[in-house]
Amino acid sequence: MPGPDQASNNTTEVLGQTKKLPKCPIKMALGGAVAITGLGYLVLCTKKKPEASVLDVAKVTAGVRSGQVRSGQVMELLLSPKPTIYPSLRSLHILENYNTCIKPLSKSRLRLPKFHQPTTALVVRCSQPQNVDWPRNYSKKEKKPFPIPIVELRRAARARKKNASNQPHTPCPPPKKGLTVKTLIPLAYDVLNARTTLINNLRRLMKVVPVHACGWCNEIHVGPEGHPFRSCKGKNTTIRKGHHEWTQATIEDVLIPVEAYHLFDRLGKRIRHDERFTIPRIPAVVELCIQAGVELPEYPTKRRRKPIIRLNRSEFIDADESDLPDPVPEVPPRTILAEIPFMDIIPPENEDERIILADQTIEAWEQMKKGCKRLSSMYPVRVCGYCPEVHVGPTGHKAQNCGAHKHQQRNGQHGWQAAVLNDLIPPRYVWHVPDVNGAPMERELRNFYGKAPAVVEICVQAGAAVPDEYRATMRLDIGIPSNLKEAEMVV
Repeated sequence: MPGPDQASNNTTEVLGQTKKLPKCPIKMALGGAVAITGLGYLVLCTKKKPEASVLDVAKVTAGVRSGQVRSGQVMELLLSPKPTIYPSLRSLHILENYNTCIKPLSKSRLRLPKFHQPTTALVVRCSQPQNVDWPRNYSKKEKKPFPIPIVELRRAARARKKNASNQPHTPCPPPKKGLTVKTLIPLAYDVLNARTTLINNLRRLMKVVPVHACGWCNEIHVGPEGHPFRSCKGKNTTIRKGHHEWTQATIEDVLIPVEAYHLFDRLGKRIRHDERFTIPRIPAVVELCIQAGVELPEYPTKRRRKPIIRLNRSEFIDADESDLPDPVPEVPPRTILAEIPFMDIIPPENEDERIILADQTIEAWEQMKKGCKRLSSMYPVRVCGYCPEVHVGPTGHKAQNCGAHKHQQRNGQHGWQAAVLNDLIPPRYVWHVPDVNGAPMERELRNFYGKAPAVVEICVQAGAAVPDEYRATMRLDIGIPSNLKEAEMVV
């Protein structure tokens, strides 16, 4: 057993430790801070920029300790050098950031060399897109879309009714009163002459530019030979495996004839079904020009000199014009051109005359389209939503001659809606031949070829410049592979 001496030597202290520390805790904390600061100063000195001095490192270190400079700025100022075109001015970045007392050099004092002047980027803007798909062909079983959706029409009508509650009544345009717009009469004559010029020039150009038409379907092609695409949907197409049988085209194949009933009074009663054979039918563009003010002796029309007196929405009476003097026949502002007979057509003699004729044809085509668009905005034009029937007037006729899909359910009546320019002047889109004198078109490269209206394609092959609005659909900016192997590599 242990003796009393050994028991007296047992204590509660752990061997090798004492109850009190040899140093003061405050002094130890201050010593640690000094050691850490010194270590950080040495690290910054070893990794500092060559341009930064030891004094700069000390100031940065003091700023970090006081919280004036963030650690991210230390990395930016000392550790990550900024790329600059002036190596001698790198130290300015340090002076601008860590010390607000030192002002950086003014920009006006820095004279930059000419070869270091910042240059502005050249931006090329084009209003026309590079690649646009041509208008789609709607199925015969599908109804045409409205130019303006029904939802938007109803929303606009509600807003118009709400805003017109406390405002004066808006006057009706002259066509709704039975009058003509005097300022549009010269335009109507220009549109009629442009149509005649277009037909005469196309007949002459088709003597030198070959135009082919399929004998089984309504597809045409402008070029030395027909295209090889199997897109025929005519009779016995399965036997021919979709191949076309090309024949010589006529002017009716290029300019699709769109006819409409001639109205003696555009505000009169609607044409009944039993009157459909007694009323003459003329081209829709000619009828639009007549209603706009063109005087043609063979197609008389009623001209009012006073606005009508409307009794209700569907009934009106003509104003008394007995107090007015007798109407004097006015001299037309333009001379009406006549179409050249088919036997008197003379092709252009040389290349220069052909190019001039092609430019005039393009100009007449654009003038007719723009003029018809402006006239149709004042004089309403209707089109059937199921078939291509067009009627120039405020309301459609009642002739039950619609033969579109499921016309039996409508008893042959048309579904009238507002017409667009393509309904009045339908463009016949054809494949654009990139090089007339080069290699023929290949069936495997069909996705790389573009399309254009037949009138434009004839004029372009005759030597006219391509209008900007058709460059996107013709895909002139797209490279065409030389063979099928190269086409498979296109992503």
